[in-house]
Amino acid sequence: MTETMIDASIVEATNAKREADLRTDYDSLGERLDRRGIAIDAIKEKVAGFSVAVPSWGVGTGGTRFAKFPGPGEPRDIFDKIEDCAVIAQLTQATRTVSLHIPWDKADPNRLKQAASRFNLGFDAMNSNTFSDAKGQIQSYKFGSLSAADKGTRDQAIEHNLECIEIGKTIGSKALTVWIGDGSNFPGQTNFADQFAHYLDSMKAIYAKLPDDWRIYTEHKMYEPAFYSTVVQDWGTNYLIAKELGDKAYCLVDLGHHAPNVNIEMIVSRLAQFGKLGGFHFNDSKYGDDDLDAGAIDPYRLFLVFNELVDAEDRYENFNPAHMLDQSHNVTDPIESLMLSASDVQRAYAQALLVDRQTLAEAQQANDALAATQELRKAYRTDVEPILAMARLEAGGAIDPLATYRAASYRTKVAEIRPVVEGGGGGIV
Repeated sequence: MTETMIDASIVEATNAKREADLRTDYDSLGERLDRRGIAIDAIKEKVAGFSVAVPSWGVGTGGTRFAKFPGPGEPRDIFDKIEDCAVIAQLTQATRTVSLHIPWDKADPNRLKQAASRFNLGFDAMNSNTFSDAKGQIQSYKFGSLSAADKGTRDQAIEHNLECIEIGKTIGSKALTVWIGDGSNFPGQTNFADQFAHYLDSMKAIYAKLPDDWRIYTEHKMYEPAFYSTVVQDWGTNYLIAKELGDKAYCLVDLGHHAPNVNIEMIVSRLAQFGKLGGFHFNDSKYGDDDLDAGAIDPYRLFLVFNELVDAEDRYENFNPAHMLDQSHNVTDPIESLMLSASDVQRAYAQALLVDRQTLAEAQQANDALAATQELRKAYRTDVEPILAMARLEAGGAIDPLATYRAASYRTKVAEIRPVVEGGGGGIV
C-alpha cells in the first residue's frame, strides 16, 4: 500500500531546483501586492483551501465524433482511473475529490471507497448516464430517457439515477448530477410541453428519494446530441427546473454549454443572486461544447466567472458551489491537461481575489466604465504563479507539476502494465 503514485524523492528533487527562485519571486510579488494593500499570505491561504474535482472519465483519452486515438497506459478500469487521479492530486494539491460516472465506473462501492482512501481522496458528485445504452439494458434511450414518450423507458432512467444515489451514499458522495441528451432532431418529432412534463415528473421521482443532506444538480446544454430541440437547453429552463423541484435542487453551469459570445459570467451572477447556482464544469471552447482544457482559449472569461464568484462569496451566506473539471483530451496526455487546468482554475480564483472591491464599487457607482474595467484588468494581469506554486510547495506538492510528472516517467511506467488500447472509428463517417 502506498499514499502516492510518484515517489516523494522525485518531487523533492524537482522542487529543490526551483525553490530558491520561487521564494524570491514570492517575496517580490508580496512587496508589490503590499503596496496595493493586499496581504499575499492571505491570498495564498485561500488558494490552498480551494479544490476542484477531477472527472474519472477525464483521465482517459477522449475522441472526436470521427475517431479515437488512445495513448499509452490508458486506464483499464475505475481503479486505474483513481490511481491517475491520485497523481494529479499529489502534484497539484488542488484536486481532492473524484467524480464518478455510472455505469462507466460501476464497481463494488466498498472497493471504490478503499481505493480512494488509499490516496486520501474523496468522491464528488455522482453522474448518471441515460444518454447512451448500457450493456444488457432493456429499454433504449435512442428517443429519450427521463422525458421519453414511453413510460417504461422513463421508469428505467429513474431507477438508474436512484442506483447512482445508493452507490454515492456508500462512498461518501453528497450530490447527484443529471444531464440528459433528450430532445428532438426534426420539427414535430415531439410535443414540447408533454416532453418537458415527462422530464419534470421523472426528476420529481428522483428528488423524492434524495437524502436530506444531498444536492441534485441539473445541467443545461444548448444542443447535442439533439440538434433541433433540447429538453434542458438553457439556464432559464434549468432555473425553472431547480425552482420546481425544491431547495435541494441547483443549476450546474458547464462553460462549454452555451452559444459563442454568451455572457456566462452574467448567468453565474443571476443564478447566485437567486440561490440556485450549484456548481461548475470547467473547460473551454471555441465553437461549442469543445471540452477543451480550462483557460486554453479564453482565460479572461474564466477570470470574469471567478470575479462573480468572489463577489458572491461576500454577498450571500453559505455560498459554496461545487467545482469540477469536465474535459476531453484528444491530443494531449490527459493527466498533464488536468493538472494544468486545475492550476488555471486556481489562477483565476487568485486573480479574482486581487480585485479591489471597494474601488470597483465606487467606479460602478460613478458610472466610470473605464476605471471599473481597469480595476479588473489590473487583477487579471497580475502574475499569481508564485502564489500557486508556494501553496503547492507548502502542501507537499510540486512547484512545477508538469516538469515533475515528466521527470517521474509515470506514463511510461503504467504503459508497461496496462495493455495497449486500439483506436476506434466514430459513428458518422
